[in-house]
Amino acid sequence: GQIYEVMPMLGRLFEVHALRRTATALLETYLGHDTGKRVLNGLVKRGDGEHIDAVIWFCDYRDSTVLSGSLPREVYLEQLNRFFYCMAGAVLKKGGEVLKYIGDAVLAIFPTASGPEDACRRALQAASLAAERVKALNAAHPDAPPMRFGIGLHVGTVTYGNVGVPQRLDFTVIGTAANEA
Repeated sequence: GQIYEVMPMLGRLFEVHALRRTATALLETYLGHDTGKRVLNGLVKRGDGEHIDAVIWFCDYRDSTVLSGSLPREVYLEQLNRFFYCMAGAVLKKGGEVLKYIGDAVLAIFPTASGPEDACRRALQAASLAAERVKALNAAHPDAPPMRFGIGLHVGTVTYGNVGVPQRLDFTVIGTAANEA
């Protein structure tokens, strides 16, 4: 009888727990692990953020504009997702944070909390891994146009936080180091 009486209260507690887990998973999927945590912890106003030192990664898929106009939409999207697997997958594997996909580009950071040398080493390892993955995909898909890319890396201080308008914010990095990457 006592268990029956506490069931509604337990149900509400389980619901709150499940909702938080769902919100955490969605934020980490759409914003990234660290960024999602920051938003969940309340960094949700325009201008919220902090200055951090990081290696900034910016890469793009070369000839993407031509490919998007010459390939069927489904084929192009498949090729674009292969590119993101190579680039963003390598960033994540080496401990970086993918901030966003900008058309056919990826913006990511490797914070220097563990030291600038470590962040630089991980970013360079990610670039090498990305190149290996592209080479393997090009070999595995000889019928597809060869995937070409460019990667820019720069280390420096950036503002890591919210910019935009109150109705639509974006959690990103801004500053000279981001621009130079």
